[in-house]
Amino acid sequence: METINRFFEHYAEKYAGNPMMKEKIGTNWQTSTYSEIREKVQEFAAGLISLGLKKGDRVSLISEGRNAWAIAELGILYAGAINVPLSVKLMEGTDLKFRISHSGSKMIIVSGSQSRKLESVKDELDTVEKFIYLDPLASYGPKDIFFDAVLKEGKKFLETKRKEFDKIWQSVQKDDVANICYTSGTTADPKGIMLSHRNYTANVEQGLTLMNIPTYFCSLLILPWDHSFAHTAGVYAIIASGASMASVQIGSNPMETLKNIPLNIKEVKPHFLLSVPALAKNFRKNIEKGIRDKGAVLNAVFKHALKVAYAYNQLGYDKGKGWRFILKPYYRLFDKILFSKVREGFGGNLEFFVGGGALLDIELQRFFYAIGIPMYQGYGLSEAAPIISSNAAHKHKLGSSGAIAKFLEIKICDDDGLILPQGEKGEIVVKGENVMLGYWKNESATKEALKDGWLHTGDMGYLDKDGFLYVLGRFKSLLISDDGEKYSPEGIEEAFESSRLIEQVMLYNNQKPYTVVLVYPSRENLRRALKDQGIDPLSEEGKRDALKFIEAEINEYRTQGKYGDMFPQRWLPPAIGILSEGFTEENRMMNSTMKMVRPKIMEVYAKLMDFLYTPEAKIIDNNKNMESITKLFS
Repeated sequence: METINRFFEHYAEKYAGNPMMKEKIGTNWQTSTYSEIREKVQEFAAGLISLGLKKGDRVSLISEGRNAWAIAELGILYAGAINVPLSVKLMEGTDLKFRISHSGSKMIIVSGSQSRKLESVKDELDTVEKFIYLDPLASYGPKDIFFDAVLKEGKKFLETKRKEFDKIWQSVQKDDVANICYTSGTTADPKGIMLSHRNYTANVEQGLTLMNIPTYFCSLLILPWDHSFAHTAGVYAIIASGASMASVQIGSNPMETLKNIPLNIKEVKPHFLLSVPALAKNFRKNIEKGIRDKGAVLNAVFKHALKVAYAYNQLGYDKGKGWRFILKPYYRLFDKILFSKVREGFGGNLEFFVGGGALLDIELQRFFYAIGIPMYQGYGLSEAAPIISSNAAHKHKLGSSGAIAKFLEIKICDDDGLILPQGEKGEIVVKGENVMLGYWKNESATKEALKDGWLHTGDMGYLDKDGFLYVLGRFKSLLISDDGEKYSPEGIEEAFESSRLIEQVMLYNNQKPYTVVLVYPSRENLRRALKDQGIDPLSEEGKRDALKFIEAEINEYRTQGKYGDMFPQRWLPPAIGILSEGFTEENRMMNSTMKMVRPKIMEVYAKLMDFLYTPEAKIIDNNKNMESITKLFS
């Protein structure tokens, strides 16, 4: 089963009658079995062949997660072609056009809600011969065709040319490119990651050595399906387990689709969910808001219950050890009367989350562990298809990125590529059948990332004595002091963002005497904190107090503060720049996987960062910060 085609054929045969996909149409959930989806995949693949798709041709796929997404991708692969999955978060125009043109896509498969993005560039896409629409159009141009019409053509093709079809899908080899996945674009031009059929099937095998998925499990795939984490850990790992996947009901706009997530969770009652930090934070905010809305007494009890749970659970692997065993009955009581009610909001079956896409701060991990739905942090990157490590129910340490998958080699290297001893920090370098073939049409980038079969991830980390991986952040985002010492900012940023008063943070130091920080505050929580003390947020005094509240949160990490021993003091910022606008995909300061685009932020706030290196900037209520807080509260 070294190709995705043979992999899917095997599991579709093995689990033929099992439910594979669940999709909400109107008010009803419809379930399709493995054998039913397999039939559609073969029909769609045959339809693409009848339309002229040849081995090695590229097809761009841009759609929300749904049955047709999986059928389309598998159909492309059965036809011997290459899928180019595109993010639904891409903006129309240059971003979309670059990927389609750079990949040389011959066809585009697009959902109704995404099709408008193509309108402005449709005539400029010279390589595209066919536009396949997953939803019906009022009228079709000469290059347009409806998804159902492709299935119909495929059915006819199979009736007379089944042997020809079987020969095509079986001719695909393990090292043939299956996907070209474009990076999220934290630099000027995104790179097209070439992942082979074997990269995917190997990574599923590796991933399932970390975590077991029983056949009765169902997951609501809330992350975009083009996201490498959802793609492998969701779609393909579920197929290999004979389990089922459900898609979020698509709304008339992205906000409506987002609002469908909590409703769909209650309806589907998933057993596990894949998440990223941005989603985890939203889940937590909603939980805490629901508790607050029920009154001050319940809110106080909930906070006390969390303290007990944190003390009892520790880092998970040492739960209840030592004197903490005396907390067990209290924790069980709180779980029964309080945390179990929170879990009902997730359908009642949810056993765990798997966190990926970016680092998840330990405070968030403690929170979800406390309420009985652990968020097991993993690590990977698209170039590794993407799974490298993960925590799981049987083996976990909160704060780590888990154990290394089997059938995968890892080493931690210094700047010269020399292997460092256990516990020392360096670049994470991996080798295995999951490692990409290279970057599409980009030899120089390929040579930089792949050396003697080893993938240089560009991420900094270390392995502890128990074999758990700790990821510390990107080399390229390192703080570099004026004496040349380097430090990863991401741990400090996550710690600051765990404050209820702070939404987003970016630390900066590029060979400067000290580090500075940009802070986007939580408007709602800051206003509430002021009002709780009887202070008017719109008054001059209120604005100054708001700034001092934020400064006080950061000061908790200084020597005399509550968390004074967490970080080296030299990397804590003496100057704070307050922002009135957050980092978002719309302003291009956040990419589609919800990671900060540091070069863009530095470009936009270049003048502010220059100001932060002046004596005036060290006074928190300086004029620039007062202007920002005024805008934030207006």
